[in-house]
Amino acid sequence: MRRLKKNLLPVLLLIFNLFTLDVLAQQDNYIQTLSHQNHWVDSVYKRLSRKQKVAQLFFVRAHTNRGVAYEDSVAKVIKSQQVGGLVFFQGGPVRQADLTNRYQKISNVPLLIAMDGEWGVGMRLDSTISYPYQMTLGAIQDNSLIYKMGQQVAYDFKRLGMQMNFGPDMDVNNNPNNPVINYRSFGDNKYNVAKKGIAYFKGMQDAGLLTTAKHFPGHGDTNVDSHFDLPLLPFSVERLDSLEEYPFREAVKAGIAGVMIAHMSIPALDSTKNQPSTLSKKIVTRVLKNELGFKGLIVSDAMEMKAVTKYYPDGEAELKAFLAGNDIIELSDDSKKAIQKIRRAVRRGDIPDEQFEAKVKKVLAAKYWSGLNNLHEVSTEHLFADLNRPAARELVQQLSDAAVTLLKGNAQTLELNPIQKTAIISIGVDKATIFQTELAKWYSNSTLFTINKSTSVAELNRMLETLKDYGQVYVGIHDTRARPQSKLDYSNGVKEFITALAEHNNTVISVFANPYTIAGLPGIEKSGALIACYQMSNELQRAAVKVITQQLKPTGKLSVSVNVYFPNGAGL
Repeated sequence: MRRLKKNLLPVLLLIFNLFTLDVLAQQDNYIQTLSHQNHWVDSVYKRLSRKQKVAQLFFVRAHTNRGVAYEDSVAKVIKSQQVGGLVFFQGGPVRQADLTNRYQKISNVPLLIAMDGEWGVGMRLDSTISYPYQMTLGAIQDNSLIYKMGQQVAYDFKRLGMQMNFGPDMDVNNNPNNPVINYRSFGDNKYNVAKKGIAYFKGMQDAGLLTTAKHFPGHGDTNVDSHFDLPLLPFSVERLDSLEEYPFREAVKAGIAGVMIAHMSIPALDSTKNQPSTLSKKIVTRVLKNELGFKGLIVSDAMEMKAVTKYYPDGEAELKAFLAGNDIIELSDDSKKAIQKIRRAVRRGDIPDEQFEAKVKKVLAAKYWSGLNNLHEVSTEHLFADLNRPAARELVQQLSDAAVTLLKGNAQTLELNPIQKTAIISIGVDKATIFQTELAKWYSNSTLFTINKSTSVAELNRMLETLKDYGQVYVGIHDTRARPQSKLDYSNGVKEFITALAEHNNTVISVFANPYTIAGLPGIEKSGALIACYQMSNELQRAAVKVITQQLKPTGKLSVSVNVYFPNGAGL
């Protein structure tokens, strides 16, 4: 009998674990919970004054890289205004965990803590993992990998005591010169953007993280950065409905928890002069809430951005955003003044009491769904190891391997001859790269060369003469900028050098840069082989080496249209 019990124990544990996972899988998502009465939400709401209720809608900026005085100033705002949440920006993970614990202790209602983490917490924090940019992910054909990434990102957020990601970006980037979205988008195909965005946010939400599709109704076809001025979206209602809004409509159907509103002038939807979409009731309430049927959290883009403050200073923008239908007012320039203005508006009856109550309760319900009704301190023990776990690093490499795209070439033009005299060149850098050192392991008779962004024409010409002695040439084009834009910041001489290299069919070129940069390198399509690698990361450099050495069959497809040679979906 004792032996029977011993044998049954593992089976019972397995059944219990499967049952637990099944129960978790059947839990309502955030949108579904809004239709249920919530006693915790009701009790918190009842004990708050009108001013405190308004303050629940405000999320303020927090950093851990600006010193003690700045941290203390944020603490003062939390204590005096009792705001609803924080948005963390640059800093370090341990410092952020410690500061989160400090800030939560001085808040009467637990703070909902968010971050812009489009490619994970590494977008903001040092010593943490960055996943590939969304334009890189757009090339992947297996969306289950992106779902897994969502789960890993959610783990990191929750491990750091955060409950909401202001991501994914679901803009269709159909303007190659877009200065603010660009590589942050999954690409220029609305169907691909929708599918990738849904896979990403479902992974995060299924792992217990609130998410936010941005920037509604679509920031992909602009040539102005809303951080600095108000962009114009001059398209018809039909165009906006069929293209820009498509991914957001699909995200709403799929159960996205939140939607962030863009700061843009959109005359077809609201002709009010110089009015950002964030402040437009016609766009926020009529289009998003009524026409698309969105019931979740509506989040303003940062209210400190020039697209807003240029025309609506001194808390006026926050009041208009509130009345337009936003539930979360993010990064107010003056939250104290803005809270006062909204409180007066509520007292005057500018918004029906039931609408105001629904806004506040939506924020409180998000806190409950995230587990903040049972708040725990963030542990810093093993934090670095937890955020840099092997499973996450392996997934970054998997994603990179799945994204790399062969635009031209085949096994013969790629691998060439392992014993032939080989030149391995990295352009745009000052020292040898991972691409070079990894590839050199496969070519015993190889020499490494580096060309920086502004190498002189004389030196480049000497290099071309030297390369005549080499039977095969592998080239890496690297963009080391923190924000990789559509055009490389190389000198004209260096660009002409690349054109000269590409004229030889013994040249294999790998582009570790924004794929749009290929269009600015005329003649690159003549090279023996061309690989799009999307961004400068160690993982994508290793993926390119795997493709060249036949360890990896490339499956990526171009996520944007580059030119007539390489349209969206190109990839051999």
